[in-house]
Formats: sequence, structure tokens, C-alpha cells
Amino acid sequence: MSDRYGNDVLSGDWKSKGRLARPTSQALEATRGTVVEDVETGWVGAVVAVEKAGGVHVVHLEDRRGRVKAFPLGPGFHVDGRPVTLTAPKGAQRAALAAAQQAASRTASGSVAVHDKSAKVARASRIFVEGRHDAELVEKVWGHDLRVEGVVVEPLDGVDDLSAAIRDFGPGRGRRMGVLVDHLVPGSKESRIVAKANQVAPDHVLVLGHPYVDVWQSVRPQRLGMDAWPTIPRSIEWKKGICQHLGWAHDTQADIARAWKQILGTVRTYADLEPALLGRVEELIDFVTAPE
Repeated sequence: MSDRYGNDVLSGDWKSKGRLARPTSQALEATRGTVVEDVETGWVGAVVAVEKAGGVHVVHLEDRRGRVKAFPLGPGFHVDGRPVTLTAPKGAQRAALAAAQQAASRTASGSVAVHDKSAKVARASRIFVEGRHDAELVEKVWGHDLRVEGVVVEPLDGVDDLSAAIRDFGPGRGRRMGVLVDHLVPGSKESRIVAKANQVAPDHVLVLGHPYVDVWQSVRPQRLGMDAWPTIPRSIEWKKGICQHLGWAHDTQADIARAWKQILGTVRTYADLEPALLGRVEELIDFVTAPE
């Protein structure tokens, strides 16, 4: 008589039947540039550094937006969909990573980072910029340098009355004033304002400018996935037009603030800014820190 119910389904290796075996994780050296995915968080990035922190080895992964995040070295990563266990690099790869980490010891402005040194007491000399966004960009790229030199950056909230702002500051010997102006091009309103302001205290004030409509435009457009910044009609407020072009919300001031945070977040180092801004900021720093 046949067994209508078949054999005991719990006998034998029932766990492995009807499913694929789990793939084995392979050891892989965390060499610089290797693109891996952290399985737990889904973070995908290229290896930029491996170091020991808090008694454990960690690997730093940089995503396509330039953001860097650290993960414990070991299992839990995928490469091309295959599970891998990241291991510390050896030999030449260790030397290459060490060189990369040495390069990372430079500041965002490209100067050598100064460690174990507190910021100087603020100088009497100051650098002034048009608004908050300008100040935040300067801080992000040159902040370390400015703290080492004891230079404070202050927003002016516009330069329509720059001459009055200079008189209020009271520049003089040991109290220099550097000013960065947006859209300083021949024939502009700003050029006329600066020409008048330069007469107030020419020996102790340096006013420089960049050609961009707004400091937003000094960020290389490639950082936002564009070949060039778009031309916005004069009938549309420039920042709102930019947000509209990028497909971002732009109806309120909060929308504009969030847009700027997104743009600022793409800036990692001086290489993400246009040379016309870089040179002017460097000149202003040299001016206000020069011995008298």
C-alpha cells in the first residue's frame, strides 16, 4: 500500500531544500577609490581613508555628492552586489592612503591645517561681506584660516550705504577694513557705490568685488549638475528664478534659505568655487592681516 502522504518532511536536510545557499562574503582590501555599499544603511561611496579611531578600524566612504561617512571596517558591505568583508590595506595601498590622509590635512581653502592651536584673539581689522550667505560661504572655505589669523567676517546687509558703513567702523592704523561686494562690474550700481566709498579712508580700506549677480553664482555650476548658471530675466527675482530652474520650491523666504543650504552643501573646498571669488577673498585676508 502506497504512502499517500509521502516521506517525513522533517527528515533530512530540510533547511537547504527549495532555496539558494547564502553567498559567502569575500575578504577585500579597502583600497582608495573602491566603491562599496554599506548593507545596513544603503550608503554608497568610494574609500577615501582607513584609520583607527576609539580602538577600532574605520573606513571613510565619500558619496557622489562629496559627503563622507565613517563605518567600522569588517563585514557588512557589498561590491557589485557581492558581500565583502573590508580589511585594512597593505603595503603600497597603505602608503597611498597615508598620502591621501596627509592631503586631507589641508584646509578647505588649500592651506596647511594648523592643529593644537587655539584661535587668536580677534583683530581690530575686519572683513565685511554683503550678506549672510556670503559670510557662510567664506566661513566654510576659509574659516580655519581666519580663526588662526584672528579675523572676523561680518555681514553688511547690503552695500547701498557703504560710505556710512566705513565711517561707522572707523578704519585707521591697525584697524583695517576689507569689503567684498557682489556684482562689481563696470557701469553697475555697485561700481558707483564703491567709487564713492573709496574716498572715505583709502589708506585703510580695501573694497574688492566679484562679477557674479549673487554669491550663489560663485559656486561652480557643475556641483549642481549644470554646465552653466542660467540667465534669469530681469522681471524675475534672481534667486527665485534659479530655484525654479533647478525645480526647487521658491515661494517663501524659507524656500530660498533651504535652497542656499543645498548649494552650500555642495561646496567642499576652494576647488568648488570660481577663481574670480577665490582671488578676491585671498586679497582681502592678506590686506587685513598685513603688518603695519
